[in-house]
Amino acid sequence: MTGRRRKRSTFLPTITRPVRASVTSAAALVACASLAAGCGVIPGTTGGSGDAAITVMTWAPWDTNATNKPGMPAMATAYAKWINKHGGLNGRKLKVLTCNDHNTSVSAARCARQAVQENVVAVVGSYSEFSDSYFAPLEGAGIPYIGGYGVTNEEFTRALSYPVNGGQPALLAGLGKELAPSCGPVTLVRPDSIAGDDLPPLLNAGLKAGGHGPASDQLAADDATEYADQSARALESASGDSGKKGCVVPSLGDRTDTFMDSFRRERQSYPAVRTATVLGSVDQTEINSTGGQSGPYEGSYITGWYPVASDARWDPMKKAVNEVAFGDNRIDPADAGVQTTWIAYTAFRAVVKSLGGGDVTADNVRRALDDGVKVNTGGLTPTLQWSSADDNLASVGLARLVNADITLQVVRKGVLVSAKNGFFDMTKILDSADLD
Repeated sequence: MTGRRRKRSTFLPTITRPVRASVTSAAALVACASLAAGCGVIPGTTGGSGDAAITVMTWAPWDTNATNKPGMPAMATAYAKWINKHGGLNGRKLKVLTCNDHNTSVSAARCARQAVQENVVAVVGSYSEFSDSYFAPLEGAGIPYIGGYGVTNEEFTRALSYPVNGGQPALLAGLGKELAPSCGPVTLVRPDSIAGDDLPPLLNAGLKAGGHGPASDQLAADDATEYADQSARALESASGDSGKKGCVVPSLGDRTDTFMDSFRRERQSYPAVRTATVLGSVDQTEINSTGGQSGPYEGSYITGWYPVASDARWDPMKKAVNEVAFGDNRIDPADAGVQTTWIAYTAFRAVVKSLGGGDVTADNVRRALDDGVKVNTGGLTPTLQWSSADDNLASVGLARLVNADITLQVVRKGVLVSAKNGFFDMTKILDSADLD
């Protein structure tokens, strides 16, 4: 992925009430009248007899040379099996469609068009770096985007986006704030891409809040097979004589482990530095595979959106996965993508519940969200609530961000554990970020 820098707008698009669903409904009714029998409910809705499936979609990349999130569509499929086994959503079956965005803008747009064609009521718990490609088709059909991974800033600006976490903005701001007091020179290693262009000002906002200067910005391909040159440059940049250990912050998604393989070999020729990153670039599986306690992540701070995977608040998700998807190795309960999809479907379930026996349509789902439906996630996040009037961070282009809380974790004896209890709100730090 080598998209180039583009300007970000802080203005929300004007959304008019979509007519597609109404036109489709009218056409279906005409067809039913002409056939006189055999017609059910329009796919993706729950009108009429009240027993039609509620259709949604989840997309993510898998089997690509860059970042892969196969656990997200797998978690979505498992959620549908689990909720249907226990009575469905308000007694109706949940149907989940999945789509591979292949880490390309063309495939991301294709997934969005499929969602429109299938008349889904929402896209839930998904990952894509190509928001420019998928939001336009969704907005044209009035389909809400609930619980995106938060990998692009557009997920926090578009009027039909309902994020469940603070995305990369909150994670990087929190990491910068934590590293500022203890780090000498800081080097950020990030993708040479459109999504990567958003990262430096976010980390720098946190560093500035902690009284630290900006990080060195080092670009790297996010589909490389080795990073020897980038590792050497990062070590050289972070090894300046400041009286404190320098810090290297790799944020390369799935390629972070590839970077760390090169980094581990190169670091022997340089003064000692610390490493730190964000959840999603590193998880417990990655820590284990790189040597655990003797690996490069020992002592590293890692910011996350949610409690650590061992926290009892994840037990309902683990129980559901074990019940309907035991043995599916795509679903790692410690993976931030899997966790985000679970929370996104928890939010969708709350929205459907709020509609009572009414029709579950994209229009009604969106209206419930904009009217401020509250979502209790069992303590995995603060209570989530969206409203078209929420604009706390509109001035920096993050108007849809309603949960800027992060958790701070650290690798101790090879295990990712809580470094500090509770959530930490990054709203004020993000409000000061230079995202122009």
